[in-house]
Amino acid sequence: MQELVALPARGGSTFVQALMDAWDAGDAVLPVDPRLPSAARDELLAALHPTVVVDDDGDRWRPADGEPVEDGDALVVATSGSTGSPKGVVLTHEAVAASAHAVNAALAVDPAADGWLGCLPLAHVAGLAVIARALAAGTRLEVLDAFDPATVEAAARDRGATLSTVVPTALARIDASLFRLLVVGGAAPPPDLPPNVVSSYGMTETGSAVAFDGAAVPGAELAVVDGEVLVRGPMLLRCYRDGTDPRDAQGWLRTGDGGELGADGRLVVHGRRGEMIITGGENVWPVAVEAVLADHPAVAEVAVVGRPDPEWGQVVTAVVVPTDPGSPPTLAGLRDHAGERLPRFAAPRALELVEALPRTSLGKVRRHRL
Repeated sequence: MQELVALPARGGSTFVQALMDAWDAGDAVLPVDPRLPSAARDELLAALHPTVVVDDDGDRWRPADGEPVEDGDALVVATSGSTGSPKGVVLTHEAVAASAHAVNAALAVDPAADGWLGCLPLAHVAGLAVIARALAAGTRLEVLDAFDPATVEAAARDRGATLSTVVPTALARIDASLFRLLVVGGAAPPPDLPPNVVSSYGMTETGSAVAFDGAAVPGAELAVVDGEVLVRGPMLLRCYRDGTDPRDAQGWLRTGDGGELGADGRLVVHGRRGEMIITGGENVWPVAVEAVLADHPAVAEVAVVGRPDPEWGQVVTAVVVPTDPGSPPTLAGLRDHAGERLPRFAAPRALELVEALPRTSLGKVRRHRL
């Protein structure tokens, strides 16, 4: 029987060794976020049915409802930022290796000169992918227990880390020039990236990044059908933990993201299709409005959502963390600012001021909580 081993996903060499030991034994690993409260942890285990659970003290026990995995399965990764019961994405060793080799090739990783630094949560595919890339390429690898700007910079300056994956909020807190190359993902990147930073597109179901700066990594195929982004390639999931396969008969995965392919073949992602705002019969993508409003000097953070409205259907609403709470932006000022670069119908018609935006650990805004 091939076990599914639930491991506490703490940074450091202990997790990396436990992961390798499980893989050497032919088992798969379910990384469990150590930050989860006990109720959420119990819900995760009940939903994904590991056959072995390793607790924080290293003790192992067998749940009564554990279900084995198939031969060749490497990871079961819980999707992040969703509502309802956790959904596990099953990635095979072949898929993990395909993703790692594709990304290493796209980033021209040199095993003799480069070193990967892991500073993202290991319960998410982006954090796990850094480990896989280092193992696949044979580079140096350092995995931090948590993101800390000083420690991240010291890893690059003093310990040979040349590559890492970060989220936009982390990128803003470190000196990116210390690295040969940084990958930013997890949320919409800032408009002006340093020259050594590339933006990634991917999801748990695609085994991490399948495009950098809109260009597909080797082996991945991108398509847009009826405004929806589709992905195909050897790095995709085998199925979900319940056995369902979201791919179609030709192997294409519908991502649920809206986007378009430019004349150069590069992908432009507009956002989740379900997040599109329809106001007065016009379609408005929140990401595009957010990018413009983020440039306003009185805006520290912003998310754009559609609120129900009897006249317009939905009203474009800016949820803003002001730079200075004592002098917040005005709705009229934001509308004028947006109107300089966007159609007038895309400008916000409502403004809500908040102290902080609800985000996942990878920096994505939890829109359903706004």
